[in-house]
Amino acid sequence: MKTLTVSVVTPSGPVLEDDFEMVVCKAENGEIGILPDHIPLVAPLSISAVRLKRDGEERHIAVSGGIMEVSANKVTILAQSAEKPASIDVGRAKEAKARAERRLQSKQDNIDYLRAELALKRAINRLEISGDK
Repeated sequence: MKTLTVSVVTPSGPVLEDDFEMVVCKAENGEIGILPDHIPLVAPLSISAVRLKRDGEERHIAVSGGIMEVSANKVTILAQSAEKPASIDVGRAKEAKARAERRLQSKQDNIDYLRAELALKRAINRLEISGDK
């Protein structure tokens, strides 16, 4: 079966480089599935899981936004942050989720709601990827 080379890169360095049969990402306009020989594409990504499929198995990587570029059977994801399930600190993600929920529920005027909502989405995404909802 044909494959795509997938690279996931963050400012801290590469997170993944491997071949997969299919890549599914959540772009800002909706979910996008990429198969070999896909047309060139650039899309902004949402905070979500990147699903990577090969040999009937599916792997996940948590990304916190970024950009996906598709060209010549290569998918490059430039993400602000990206984590494999094994590298996610579940305790830290739970603390971040609780902290963001408290901030959103507080009635203080000086709370940055957008920032708290994004922190909550990142924490929930990390917990879902790690398998600990």
